[in-house]
Amino acid sequence: MATQSKDFYEALGVAKSASTEEIKRAYRNLAKKYHPDVNKAPDASQKFQEIQSAYSILSDDGKRRRYDQFGEAGISGNAPGGFGGFAEADDVFNVADIFSFLHEQSSARGGGGGRSATPVMQGDDVVVELEMTLEEAATGAEKTLRYPRMETCDSCRGNGSQPGTKPEDCQQCRGTGQVRFSQSTPFMNFVSTQPCGRCRGTGKVIANPCGKCNSGRVRKTRERGIKIPAGIDTGRRIHLPGEGDVGAFGGPSGDCYIVIQVQPHEIFEREGNHLFCKVEISFVRAALGGTIQVPIIGGKEDLKIPEGTQSGQEFVLK
Repeated sequence: MATQSKDFYEALGVAKSASTEEIKRAYRNLAKKYHPDVNKAPDASQKFQEIQSAYSILSDDGKRRRYDQFGEAGISGNAPGGFGGFAEADDVFNVADIFSFLHEQSSARGGGGGRSATPVMQGDDVVVELEMTLEEAATGAEKTLRYPRMETCDSCRGNGSQPGTKPEDCQQCRGTGQVRFSQSTPFMNFVSTQPCGRCRGTGKVIANPCGKCNSGRVRKTRERGIKIPAGIDTGRRIHLPGEGDVGAFGGPSGDCYIVIQVQPHEIFEREGNHLFCKVEISFVRAALGGTIQVPIIGGKEDLKIPEGTQSGQEFVLK
């Protein structure tokens, strides 16, 4: 028997008795792990080639038998360049799995496929804290909201260029906002896309920037009225769609979120929808009973105290 220079079973991490399905599964997992588009380690490319070479032999029943009997010399004449084709139709599905995995990885990094139009950039959301009195929170109120946000520049009308000029298509990505990278393997070509570094994915470059804005937007103070519902509490948020920062280059606006902060009250303490207050009465009133006035939101109300009332006793006004 000839001496083996490579152990293809070891390369795939399987035993010599491994089934065809176990070999396929090991190959899929290792190919996903070591593909150069995913793994940036210096030895990833070499490891990926070893995995491919091993699988091209062990996935073919005839080559696997000759390899088991004669070692690498038994298949050197049947696998030009150390690689072979896929022997079974099911293997095409496995490569598609790998391609799908790499596409998901590219999308997670901000890439995408088949996009030819210039992308728009949505504006950021804005969070505004709004203080209210307890009385306003209890009964509801109409408030005037003022907050800073990015708005369209009046000078360049949002295109970011000096008046009379306009952005130009990026020459590096040809206006698509993306650049494509391809890598060939003995089995197929892998193609991935990434945002263009020159135009930052916008597809446009500004040769003559507007002197009054940044990317077609300026910071201004937004003022608008808002109706606060009765019973709102600290920490509640009110959502105003489209009232956040205006998007760059004509993109949609972000949203505005109003966070309610109810100020402490000098008399009442709030627990959920209930208000608590402490009222002092004399010993005689507690012993003999009677009617007293207690504070409520917006005024006072009579409360009947029964005879023998104890300190700390609670009474409820619905």
